Amino acid sequence: MLAAGVGAVTAGTAVLLSPGCSPSSYPHGSRLAVEIGDLPHGKLRTVEWKGLPVWVLRRTTEQLAALAQESGLTDPESRESVQPSVCRNRQRSLRPELFVAIGLCTHLGCSPALSGDSGFLCPCHASRYDLAGRVFKTGPATANLVIPAYRFDGENRLLLGVEA
Repeated sequence: MLAAGVGAVTAGTAVLLSPGCSPSSYPHGSRLAVEIGDLPHGKLRTVEWKGLPVWVLRRTTEQLAALAQESGLTDPESRESVQPSVCRNRQRSLRPELFVAIGLCTHLGCSPALSGDSGFLCPCHASRYDLAGRVFKTGPATANLVIPAYRFDGENRLLLGVEA
């Protein structure tokens, strides 16, 4: 029974992360409030939402400047990305300094790790993403990280699952 449950979660994750997934089908629903007032610059917070790890990264000025480097990215303008349309910008976020994404590699659903100030690295097959979740051409992943629906509820709180 447990194996069937794990298979169902894996299948659901695969559908969510598949490159052919419609950009309008980003994850939404089931609200979750996340307090971010105490999140320092350069730090990543992971919360669980709908059984998925969601990252909230407060980027530094230097990390934001690094997003201008777009050579080697598969989809630098996020035209094929799964995300709300209001996040289709270089930062892939509602506020430049705050990055919110599903923390699962779009190749096989492993969990990448923050790799210094350079981005995210998936330990399974070496897919790399910049600090806006845009994938580099060098690894097996072909799609940018998924951005869920979210909006801000005041200066220091965001709501996952709700459109901006």
